[in-house]
Amino acid sequence: MLSIPFAFQRAEAMLYRETFEDEVVHLRNSFSMLEEACKEPRSSRLFLKLLEAVLKTGNRMNVGTIRGGAQAFKLDALLKLADVKGTDGKTTLLHFVVQEIIRSEGIRVADSIMGRINQKNKNRTPEEKEEDYRRMGLDLVSGLSTELYNVKKTAAIDLDVLVSSVSNLSEGMAKIRGLIITEKLCMDEKSMKFVTAMNCFVSYGEKKLKELQGDEAKVMSHVKEITEYFHGDVSKEEVNPLRIFVIVRDFLGMLDHVCKELRSSKTPRSPNPLAPFR
Repeated sequence: MLSIPFAFQRAEAMLYRETFEDEVVHLRNSFSMLEEACKEPRSSRLFLKLLEAVLKTGNRMNVGTIRGGAQAFKLDALLKLADVKGTDGKTTLLHFVVQEIIRSEGIRVADSIMGRINQKNKNRTPEEKEEDYRRMGLDLVSGLSTELYNVKKTAAIDLDVLVSSVSNLSEGMAKIRGLIITEKLCMDEKSMKFVTAMNCFVSYGEKKLKELQGDEAKVMSHVKEITEYFHGDVSKEEVNPLRIFVIVRDFLGMLDHVCKELRSSKTPRSPNPLAPFR
C-alpha cells in the first residue's frame, strides 16, 4: 500500500465513484417526488373543493363579524377544525365540513352516471337515496389520502439532508479533480492508469451533477411557488420550507379519522347543521 502514490486518497476516490450512481438515483427520485407533491394539491379537484367548503363554513359562522366574508385562509387553519366542537362535545367543525362535502360529491357522482343511478333508485325512498349519496361521497373523500400520496411522503423528507447531499457530492468531485492534478504532477506508469480512469468518471460525473443541481433549483422554485399559492408571501423566518406538506399530511390524517367515524355512524343530518356550533 505504501508503494502506491496517494493510496488513501485513491481509495476514497474509488469509494466515491462506487457509490456515486446510487446516490444520484436516490436524489433524483426524491426531487421527482417533491415535484409531484407540488402539483398534487393544486390539481386535486376534491382537495380544492374541501378548501372551498371550509372557507364557506367559516364565513357562514362569522356572518356579521369582521371575520365574515373572507376570501381566503392559510392552510394552518385546517388543523384547527377538529378543535372547534359542538355542544355535544364530540362533533367537530371538521365533521360538519366532511358531511357537507360527501353529500354534494355523492350527488355529483350520481349525476355523472345518471341513467344507471336513476334506474336503480327508481323505487327508493328519499332517505335511501340520501344514504346512497352519503356512501358514494364518503368513498370519494376517503380516497383523498391516496390522491395526495406524494404530499404525504414528502412531509417526511428532511430537505436539509437532500441539499447537503448534493453539496457533498460536489465537494467529493472537487477532491477527485484535485487528486488528478496532483497525480499528473508526479506521473508514473501506476498513476497513468488511475488518472485515465478517473478522468473518464469525472467527465461523466460532472454532467450528472449539473443535471442534479438543475433538478434541485427547479424543485426549490416549485416549493416556493406552492407555498406562496396557499400561504401568500413566504416568510424569511420559515424554518421548514416543506411545512405546507406537513400541514396537509396532518390534515389528511384527521380527515381519514373523521371518515372512519362517519362510515360507522348512522346519525341523521340535522336540518340546521351549524346549529350545534351556535
